Amino acid sequence: MSIKSLELFSLNNKVAIVTGALGLIGKHHCFALAEAGANVVVADIDEEKCIQFATELSTDSIGVGVDITNPDSITRLKEITHDKFDAIDILVNNAAINDIFENPQAAADLSMFENYPLEMWQKSLDVNVTGTFLCSQIIGTEMAKKGKGSIINIASTYGMVGPEQSIYKKPDGTQSFYKSPAYPATKGAIINFTRFLAAYWGNKGVRVNTLSPGGVENNQEEYFVNNYSKKTMLGKMAQPVDYKGAIVFLASDASLYMTGANLVVDGGWTAW
Repeated sequence: MSIKSLELFSLNNKVAIVTGALGLIGKHHCFALAEAGANVVVADIDEEKCIQFATELSTDSIGVGVDITNPDSITRLKEITHDKFDAIDILVNNAAINDIFENPQAAADLSMFENYPLEMWQKSLDVNVTGTFLCSQIIGTEMAKKGKGSIINIASTYGMVGPEQSIYKKPDGTQSFYKSPAYPATKGAIINFTRFLAAYWGNKGVRVNTLSPGGVENNQEEYFVNNYSKKTMLGKMAQPVDYKGAIVFLASDASLYMTGANLVVDGGWTAW
């Protein structure tokens, strides 16, 4: 009996964990998965806010606080999910940090590679790479035992190409900020970690893919939005909703024969 194409995108009765779920894109990942029928576990640092946001979703969803750099915290997330749903079908490793400099006046200087603080480099590695490793190890192992599952690792266009430093240049020619080394280094690592996991668990029925989004418009300075938009083939930055279809595709049976891949959704930034 053939299955109609739209039915392949259904996530009815599936359970999805989304880390970094309270972020700008993370919330829309949750909305997308719930709209496709999945029960979503909203996972982020602030448990109270996770619980509150879960009530906004259209399915039987819950919120759980988690520190993805702490194995015990991730184990708690796994156990709460199993106690509630007795299954984990989808893991979206979305949690990550991007550099924020407390002193805007010092940002241009500190973000330069020559001056970039070691502690910021290490923190990015801990969250962006080790956090993804730990979530995949602790939660993905359960998928492998059951012989099915979809892991989606969120990377970035800067995991594939070097940062375009000129887009951070103000109209007067001064540089307000440099894209620092940690973010592209960690996102590049995520892409190849995806390939490792896909190869390692391919015979266990666990699919592992990367989603590499482009930049999202979020009240940035007008000059930055204009500079960024000119670098894309579509001439604009993404909106947060622009990744909903890609998440559902990778999570669902619509991508059943897809693993180890990097789905690039960047308005053509990397295709020039």
